Amino acid sequence: MDKTYAEINAKIKEGKAVVVTAAELIELVAEKGLAQAAREVDVVTTGTFGPMCSSGVFLNFGHSAPRIKMHRLWLNNVPAYTGIAAVDAYLGATEVPEDDPLNSTYPGEFWYGGGHVIQDLVARKPIHLKATGYGTDCYPRRKIETTLTLDDINEAVLFNPRNAYQNYNCAVNLSNRTIYTYMGMLKPGLGNAHYSTSGQLSPLLKDPYFKTIGLGTRIFLGGGIGYVAWHGTQHLPFIQRDVNGNELGPSGGTLMVIGDLKQMDPRWLVGTSYLGYGATLSVGIGIPIPILNEEIARFAAAADEELYAPIVDYGEAYPNRLPGNLGYVSYAQLKSGKIMVNGKEVPTAPLSSYPRALEIANLLKEWIQKGKFLLAEPVQLLPPPSDQPTPAILK
Repeated sequence: MDKTYAEINAKIKEGKAVVVTAAELIELVAEKGLAQAAREVDVVTTGTFGPMCSSGVFLNFGHSAPRIKMHRLWLNNVPAYTGIAAVDAYLGATEVPEDDPLNSTYPGEFWYGGGHVIQDLVARKPIHLKATGYGTDCYPRRKIETTLTLDDINEAVLFNPRNAYQNYNCAVNLSNRTIYTYMGMLKPGLGNAHYSTSGQLSPLLKDPYFKTIGLGTRIFLGGGIGYVAWHGTQHLPFIQRDVNGNELGPSGGTLMVIGDLKQMDPRWLVGTSYLGYGATLSVGIGIPIPILNEEIARFAAAADEELYAPIVDYGEAYPNRLPGNLGYVSYAQLKSGKIMVNGKEVPTAPLSSYPRALEIANLLKEWIQKGKFLLAEPVQLLPPPSDQPTPAILK
């Protein structure tokens, strides 16, 4: 029998909802069968924790006396974008200080960037602010320099245009040189393989057709409560298939998410540096999936053995946008520590953290069980799955 959001929320308020993590659901289905598990379970919690470059914060500083229209702004020497309003700015996670040597001495170290500023803000560390203006009749001030903390800022909103990738590549390197990428350092000649998805805990792998995740879905975001604001940029959900047409699981859906930075925790928003690539922000996200029917339970119960990532060469194919891949590999194989690629055994390592993802899923489970977190019924604005490739706009 189908359930509704209202019925599940009523059980949450009464402390009677049955809540399990996605990992626990897999075990429950193996023990009792899909139909019985779907009847018993009300909510499944998911989690992911890993680098998410398309992240940042909107900041409103309030007005100084005299007022200033910020034309240029630096936070701990990291530039923020001010083309919004007088004292509003957006700080991107991948921005770096203007005096950073970048890759001039290759590979660059990128020790500090926008993601690190965001973590320092959430940790309530003092932040150095410097801003310049060109002066107007209503905003006469031309310079301001001060130190502030997150609690001094009028409003701080985490707004991430593309988070929680549904699935991602397993990255390898077929070239004869070491390369430095957003998938980490890849050794030449298939020396290693990196992946960056939590597999059976990954939120969008557990709801591949976005039947319960949409505009307004309430989520765990950075240690606080956030919401899905829209589908993410580069949102391209489709079902991967092998050469024989067999389904290998979902691919590239993404989410745009929003939340109050002042609620968040530096454990779940972590500034991250990539040797030879740049700075970013590691983000913790957890999404509850209401088990409205057996079909939703079936998708939520998909195990690592049933979920596959494409193996992609980052030495030549990825940077030059060459089509195809080197095959598919399951998350069970990736998590075993080694896979076979082109007949060679290749060691594997994750960029995302499964233990942290599990911690998020359990935290969200606890919030729901204690009645601190109710489900929000979404507006289904996410586009339907499509087999159309991403268009190449820039020639």
